[in-house]
Amino acid sequence: MKLSRAALGLVGVRWYSYSDGEGRRLLGDPAWALSLSYLAAIGAAEAVTALYDLQLGVIFHALLMGLLLLHSALVGPSPLQRLLLTLALAPLVRIVSLGLPLAPFPQVYWYLLTGAPLVAAAVVAMWVLGTPWRAVGLSLRGWAWQPPLALAGVGFGAAEFYILRPVPLIAEMEWRQALLPALILFLATGFAEELLFRGVVQRAALDALGIGGLVYGALLFAILHLGYLSALDVAFVFGVGLLFAVAVYKTGSLAGATLSHGLTNIFLFLVFPFLL
Repeated sequence: MKLSRAALGLVGVRWYSYSDGEGRRLLGDPAWALSLSYLAAIGAAEAVTALYDLQLGVIFHALLMGLLLLHSALVGPSPLQRLLLTLALAPLVRIVSLGLPLAPFPQVYWYLLTGAPLVAAAVVAMWVLGTPWRAVGLSLRGWAWQPPLALAGVGFGAAEFYILRPVPLIAEMEWRQALLPALILFLATGFAEELLFRGVVQRAALDALGIGGLVYGALLFAILHLGYLSALDVAFVFGVGLLFAVAVYKTGSLAGATLSHGLTNIFLFLVFPFLL
């Protein structure tokens, strides 16, 4: 799973919560209506980008990001403010992926050039919100769960390959050609996207929306795959994203999801195009 350019057993877990009780909200709460409205707006911006016009889509995303930042400032300190701030990272994903001059570089380096700013943005968001590393899953807890989740990435890569049938990122399946691209995919998609979505966004969504924040974060992650123009892939990514969300929630660690996500993309773009 990789964000396109144009495009539960939930017990025994201790999260470092910053909510003041507002995190235990129900679907009828105004925070849900507001959050779903912004989710729909992000989806509309993605649809415009993928189906109509790239430049108009970037403008839509830029306006939406500005609105989210302004709204968060008006709301004042609260779990909802933190969610609005982190949601502004979603339009940034598309602005970065479409706004950088990537054409002169080999395609595999696109992921590195777009992933690095997203990691920086996630770290800045953590600093602004005062979120400690462990609160977003940057720890080595829950190791009993991590190896099977990581290995599942091979199966996820095979499933998504049959859905998308992407062209390989290397000329032939030879380890010297594949080593650097594999490292780039692991860092720029596996680590960067998990830190952003299952770390920063999920933490804010849980505080503002309660346990439903797991579903909310997975929906946001899936919407940002609309650029592949495959409803089946969006549904698949939502399911895998929800699994990752639950795993991170249950273990308190991004390790398994990061490894699984990285292996998914490594096998999707570097291995299975030559084998399947």
